[in-house]
Amino acid sequence: MNKVFDVLIIGSGLAGQSLALRLADQYRVCILSKRELTMSASNWAQGGIAAVLNSEDSVEAHIKDTLDAGAGLCDSEVTRMVVTSGRDSIDWLLQQGVNFTREAQDDRLHLTREGGHSHRRVVHVADATGQAVQTTLTDRVRAHPNITILEHHIAVDLITTHKLFKQTENDGPNRCLGAYVLNNQTGKVITLSAQYTVTATGGAGKVYLYTTNPDISTGDGIAMAWRAGCRVANLEFVQFHPTCLYHPHAKSFLISEVLRGEGGLLLLPDGTRFMPWHDERAELAPRDVVARAIDFEMKKRGLDCVYLDISHKPLDFIQSHFPNIYQRCLQLGIDISKQPIPVVPAAHYTCGGVMTDIHGRTDIDCLYAIGETACTGLHGANRLASNSLLECLAFSRSCAEDIRSEGQQPTISLPDWDESRVTDADEEVLITHTWDELRRFMWNYVGIVRTTKRLSRALHRIHMLRDEVHEFYSNFKVSHDLIELRNLLQVAELIVRSAIERHESRGLHYSKDYPDLLPEAIPTVLTPDNYTSLLD
Repeated sequence: MNKVFDVLIIGSGLAGQSLALRLADQYRVCILSKRELTMSASNWAQGGIAAVLNSEDSVEAHIKDTLDAGAGLCDSEVTRMVVTSGRDSIDWLLQQGVNFTREAQDDRLHLTREGGHSHRRVVHVADATGQAVQTTLTDRVRAHPNITILEHHIAVDLITTHKLFKQTENDGPNRCLGAYVLNNQTGKVITLSAQYTVTATGGAGKVYLYTTNPDISTGDGIAMAWRAGCRVANLEFVQFHPTCLYHPHAKSFLISEVLRGEGGLLLLPDGTRFMPWHDERAELAPRDVVARAIDFEMKKRGLDCVYLDISHKPLDFIQSHFPNIYQRCLQLGIDISKQPIPVVPAAHYTCGGVMTDIHGRTDIDCLYAIGETACTGLHGANRLASNSLLECLAFSRSCAEDIRSEGQQPTISLPDWDESRVTDADEEVLITHTWDELRRFMWNYVGIVRTTKRLSRALHRIHMLRDEVHEFYSNFKVSHDLIELRNLLQVAELIVRSAIERHESRGLHYSKDYPDLLPEAIPTVLTPDNYTSLLD
């Protein structure tokens, strides 16, 4: 089956949905969602959207905070573009119907503060901003006649002219023509043809054992773009959120950074506050500093967790500012108005990704990457809190403008997916076993603090697993789990190779073997031609 669209958007988070709405009045748009349309990391975002809206704040201050957090690796042009788009981005969301939290006395948008920010500039909807924004946009996407939604569909691979015609760079530029896509409900692979293809699949948090990300965060866009011939950059910079709820019955529940921004204190089990020992900004230090401090204290003292305490604030303050966190913890027997919250760091955000320009263009013609899938140059070595949703909005606008300026592309007939030489899998235990093993050794060897020996061990394990998975992929029909595992292995390899190449400690990458900062900040760029891609 071959379906034809003007624009194919792979991913249904804030980046993908906002791009679809910006283009749908003029183009036939298809949104691909691995599960339900609302299942995305954007939907889980608690904190908010950073934007300069206060007269006491300034664009220059927001830029400086972003550059400081990024530890020398932010692109200054991109940073300025994104930050200056803040007010327009918030206005656009207000026009879509997002009901942001406002001040009771004058109805102005309520601004909170998060770690690394010098001012209050985080616009939010209580402590569930992502869900509120996503729900609003989803309603508009579903109502638009020019948007086709394919839920429960996962992209297998991108279709490019070089792959289709077995060409190389010597034969001319590579162009993306669409993607092969598995319908999870029928088990059939369909062909989606598009003038323009956009990967907006989010990050790769599920490569780690402990993560705040939803199950869909398996690095699909990064892996597919790499296999198609795109460069990736800065994948060693994985942001570990300092405060994920530590509870046997709470899977991936994030305790928002805003809780610290509003006065939450990090404590040892005996009630001692420890962050001032590690940084003069204490609980308001950037996430990498706080995560390393927690990791240090836990390992030094043999702790399972530390504690985050907001109980010194009035009950009505806690319930109004953190209603979801309050209710979820209460369900688990933790009254945060009376007792501290047990927390541990967890993989949270992929700062690197597919290399793009200021419009989201990749190395392949007609292929774009936006959102967490992309490495735009905004985040550098560490993402500033609440800049991610702002980046989604800024690049959905920039990408839409670029697509509109490019015009019509030549049409090429695409072949159907060929599964004539494969059979049904005889057993799936390899997939579940390999997935579990990968995530455990990535957590142990490629975590918050790294060593060259640990990284080498991880790479060796990946090479062993890739051979098994490649053989499985070559001989059996594709499945949802197999596609995700294939992508996770590819992204894991790219993370490890990037980490091995950085001989310093900068931002989110901390190496015991290279604890010092080099005088020059240089991005880590991997090019497919220079590596044997694991799972082609």
